[in-house]
Amino acid sequence: MPVRAKRKQKLFVILGLVSLAAIAVGLTLYALRSNINLFFSPVQIAAGDAPLERQIRAGGMVKEGSVDRDKESLEVTFTVTDYVDDLEVRYSGILPDLFREGQGVVVVGELQQDGWLRADQVLARHDENYMPPEVAQALEEAGYSPEDYQAKAEEVGKKVEAQAEDSGDGRTN
Repeated sequence: MPVRAKRKQKLFVILGLVSLAAIAVGLTLYALRSNINLFFSPVQIAAGDAPLERQIRAGGMVKEGSVDRDKESLEVTFTVTDYVDDLEVRYSGILPDLFREGQGVVVVGELQQDGWLRADQVLARHDENYMPPEVAQALEEAGYSPEDYQAKAEEVGKKVEAQAEDSGDGRTN
């Protein structure tokens, strides 16, 4: 086999391998792009920064008096706020034990055309002092310090507990 033919054959093999590698990298990046859940605060969602009908994460505080449970199903509607703007969230399923009004949450779901979020997952804080970092940053950008929302969370928690005691069922949201 002549030297030129060998070089040409090696060139085609190298080009083929580079092409396959480029295709693999491209497919991997495409798959990762569709699985990334970007975080948005209610202010950003109200400003139109969040994509519609695509999986996102949104967070803030559960607004006091906003939790509405359907007595016939597991449907729950509540409002997430950063004390500047509000976001209505609709969820079907069992909420975490730590979920309650006045506490920080992160919801994963799709923002709908009408401006509400259909949640697939609701994540609540781990303990009394925990605040998801994205929620804390969004609240700080809205002008609230960590002390402000911790005090508000304690205040709302006491109100909810007092309401539960008054109703006699001994449980909280």
